[in-house]
Amino acid sequence: MKPFLAFATLLMVLALVCGLDAQDKRPNEAANTRSVQGVVTDASGSPVANATVQLKDTKQLQIRSFRTSADGSYHFAGLGANTEYELKAEFEGATSGTKTLSIYNTQKTATVNLKLNK
Repeated sequence: MKPFLAFATLLMVLALVCGLDAQDKRPNEAANTRSVQGVVTDASGSPVANATVQLKDTKQLQIRSFRTSADGSYHFAGLGANTEYELKAEFEGATSGTKTLSIYNTQKTATVNLKLNK
């Protein structure tokens, strides 16, 4: 009787664990995010190191910033797929125009290059 009881208990535990695992239906967070990258250049087209790139979430009005690398590149990750973002760059008084990363841009990694005026 004891081996049967132990076997039945083991089966119930396995069924419970498998049932809980099957109910774990959390959405894949990575599938709902995207990123944006690009290069900041000056008026002559040369990459600009240490430029400040601002990313503005147009829903929540939050701003994130990033300093470009030596090759003028920047990258923002973990962006909401259903949110529009505005990007602009600044370096020593020179600014770029504002560009929009639209919700209609369905690329997983969008490229938005920014050119400084001056």
